[in-house]
Amino acid sequence: MKEMSSSLGRSQARNRRLSNVRQRRQQHLLDVKVRSRRATQHQVRSAMGVLWKMVLVAGLCTGGYVGVREAAARLFFANPDYQIKTIELQTDGTLQREEVLKTADLHEGENIFSVNLAQIRDRVQQLPQADEVEVVRKLPNEINIRIVERRPVAWITSETEITDPFASDAAFLVGRRGVLMKQKKLLPEYLGLPLILGCKTESLEQGKVIESPEAQTALELLRLTESSLLQTRFQIREIDISRSYYLLVTDKSHSRVMFALNDLEDQLRRLQVFLDYCDKTKQELETVNLVPQRNIPVTFTSPAASVINDTIEPAVEPRIMKAIPVHTLEARVRQDSGGHEPGAPAPKSRAASAPAPKAIRNQQKKAHKNNGEQ
Repeated sequence: MKEMSSSLGRSQARNRRLSNVRQRRQQHLLDVKVRSRRATQHQVRSAMGVLWKMVLVAGLCTGGYVGVREAAARLFFANPDYQIKTIELQTDGTLQREEVLKTADLHEGENIFSVNLAQIRDRVQQLPQADEVEVVRKLPNEINIRIVERRPVAWITSETEITDPFASDAAFLVGRRGVLMKQKKLLPEYLGLPLILGCKTESLEQGKVIESPEAQTALELLRLTESSLLQTRFQIREIDISRSYYLLVTDKSHSRVMFALNDLEDQLRRLQVFLDYCDKTKQELETVNLVPQRNIPVTFTSPAASVINDTIEPAVEPRIMKAIPVHTLEARVRQDSGGHEPGAPAPKSRAASAPAPKAIRNQQKKAHKNNGEQ
């Protein structure tokens, strides 16, 4: 029992706290301060490490950029081997080399890597004649420019009559997309292009896209006739768009056709029917109004043979005037005296003795001759 009590006393003495509450609180505060200082020092060291790393990376990047730029400048941009020596221009139209290079602001001797290809393409694309533009850099010293030009499909003017579009300042060439053009070099094939007259709803300027509904309908009509079987049978020469509700089309055989501004394909099919009828009956179409869908007014020209026959052989015979007889001097004297010589024949009536003009002259000569003998 004594041993057990002694051991219990020793265990209680070991478990007894050596400090009171105040001492323990103070000790806790000291531990917290120590830990906070250590944490602050650790955070400062970590931040400094990150900052030095960022500075090092920035320095390396800056040094690398400067080094690469300097190397590129020496190897490429300042290298005389990469100066432009050849500018090759390929075009399928009438654009001149000087005009293209001036618009592109491109010159020989520039560094080939300093040329902005997209910017040059956009500049050349602003030319009214340019439809598609491709710019290629060909190392070490060549730039290739390829241009597909717009093909004019007609002449267009605000005037209602024009004789020579080549010499008129009011006439413009127009492409399929409605872009107006003024060519410095006019080709002979442009003279045979259709003429669109009377575009007065908007001003016409080079490079402008026409927005007039009548003009757009005229361009669509040209496109449809070229892509159909009517191209050889109905070749448009003029399109008058001065009216706001229809188009007056004249073809090369001087046939006049009126088109409404809508349903062009249906109207062309109706025109096809009339042309087939003309081929079967050997007639020529003069006028046709395709605006109404039913009871279409149509006229045909007279055959050339009938016109020639009417000119040579008129239907009404000319009126022939009979000549008045001329009496001899002797007959006049007898009439004045009131008598006739015996055995002299009685005077004939005017209706029965009407000689031809040539006979009258012969009779006058004979009368003068007889009077001289007597």
